[in-house]
Amino acid sequence: MRRPLPALLTLAIALALPVAALPASAQTSDAPATATANPKAAQLDRLYAQYWEESLKLNPLGATFQGDPRYNDQLPNFLSAEYRATSRRFTEDWLKKIEAVGSDGLAGQDLLSYQIFVRDAKMELEGERFPDWMQPINQFYNIGSMAVQLGSGTGAQPFKTVQDYDNWKKRATQVPVLFDQAIANMREGIKAGVVQPTALMQKVVPQLDALIKPKAEDTLFWGPVNKLPTSFSEADRQRITADYRQMIEGTLMPAYAKLRTFIVTEYLPATRKTSGMAALPDGEAWYAYNARQSTTTDLSPAQIHQIGLDEVARIHGEMRGVMKTLQFQGTLQDFFKFMQTDPRFIFKSEEELLTYYRGLEDKINARVPEQFSLIPKAAFEIRPVEAFRAASASGGSYMRPSEDGTRPGVFYVNTHDLPTRKIWDAEDLYLHEAIPGHHFQLALQQELTGLPMFRRFGSEIAFSEGWGLYAESLGKDLGVYADPYSYFGYLQNELWRAIRLVVDTGLHSKGWTREQVIAYMLENSAESESHSTAEAERYMAIPGQALAYKMGELKIKAVRAKAEKVLGAKFDVREFHAEVLRDGSVPLDVLEAKVDRWIRSQQ
Repeated sequence: MRRPLPALLTLAIALALPVAALPASAQTSDAPATATANPKAAQLDRLYAQYWEESLKLNPLGATFQGDPRYNDQLPNFLSAEYRATSRRFTEDWLKKIEAVGSDGLAGQDLLSYQIFVRDAKMELEGERFPDWMQPINQFYNIGSMAVQLGSGTGAQPFKTVQDYDNWKKRATQVPVLFDQAIANMREGIKAGVVQPTALMQKVVPQLDALIKPKAEDTLFWGPVNKLPTSFSEADRQRITADYRQMIEGTLMPAYAKLRTFIVTEYLPATRKTSGMAALPDGEAWYAYNARQSTTTDLSPAQIHQIGLDEVARIHGEMRGVMKTLQFQGTLQDFFKFMQTDPRFIFKSEEELLTYYRGLEDKINARVPEQFSLIPKAAFEIRPVEAFRAASASGGSYMRPSEDGTRPGVFYVNTHDLPTRKIWDAEDLYLHEAIPGHHFQLALQQELTGLPMFRRFGSEIAFSEGWGLYAESLGKDLGVYADPYSYFGYLQNELWRAIRLVVDTGLHSKGWTREQVIAYMLENSAESESHSTAEAERYMAIPGQALAYKMGELKIKAVRAKAEKVLGAKFDVREFHAEVLRDGSVPLDVLEAKVDRWIRSQQ
């Protein structure tokens, strides 16, 4: 339940990554909720199921990314005013239906589902006042890149049967409609003063240039034709090849060229030189809303900014402790430079990097039963990031498994530009993206078959990314961070998430410029200028999103500390982790309340 544009584009990026076999001795997940005798709960379950079916029909891309093939040939104009109005009515109607039943008499999972549904629906409707539809394109969320991800044959859109190929051909014919609507919306944004920063749109042009080719065979959209199954008849192979050449050269490439021309000649001259949301109409309230939505808290940007400053100072102190252990002579900045430039921290080859990560998998799996009683059933793989997207991809990412079990969870490791893939950064990255980070949380959530579908496949980013960052803190308990350099890697990544609190709020609520943000990151961390620049522009593109990681981690650490203090010797970390994970992704206040109930039950 999210607003149409962010939901579709975020989903297109988020559902794509790998993991390895886990110890057979550990307990696997089962449905957390059983059929209830409560008539009200049963009524709500029926409504949630109906809501989910109708939401997939409204959002065909969401269905595709979740492995539901029924709407693989459809691409609605989700940028249009008509679609936005339909989506708003859909949310309003379903909120009324669920609230009409009410929460009296509900308990356990039934109460959690009701609270999450109502909270998210109200938050979505509150955000309707902010015109994010006027800014449909930036370098981070680009509908052109989304279309390529679907049509290249490497993403969620399947290309196994003749029907699959025909589905994409039909869906692709709607891409120009979407592009035209994006252009119309951006023209409305120019009139209203709601435009992107210049620095972001300058990055979009080369992204489009890399996709626009005169010959179909030279485009990424030709990928499925190169991989036509040998089981297809010769007639089908010839027809599909001809259809795809016409579709790419006659439909898609002209649409991409038209979008590029508009951005270069009309939109870029109208973009703004400012960096933050405060420069937009109603921008301060818009950003405060984004912050509340991302963190699932009521904290103000000013409060979050101060939390960030405090965390940066604390983590710097931890880093100075590592320097002392290593007897390093120099300033913190000197140490940052040493960690970035010393050749001992560089992988010599792609194979060495992949071997290192696969060794981590075995080492960590051996210790998982000490920390977890609840683990996913889904298989896990480690794969290198595909070459075509490696240059712009992050160092690592996770793609959840398919619901039907045919696709494992995947931890994608970026082997591009090896000198930037530091050995000291590997252990914490694995813990975050793979085990026990995103693989445990996302795969387990998907396996909670007793929950409504909106909870199994929904996401509260503060919880999911907070869990990923919290998972990094478990390194020593799981047998890694054995040397000070790898422990520094953990601190560096925790520091980076703390810095995000400072610079994201600085950009959008304190008038910081892009250059100020980059300077702050370079002064306070071991990151390179290129990475700091890319990160600064990411925060400009998706205001508030980067706040989720640290705020979620701090909440999980806080409820753990409370449980340890109250329960003392009765505290069982395995059961604490099971309690945090067993209900899937929840808002942070819901997490705190349910852990409080768990603490009382343990007493």
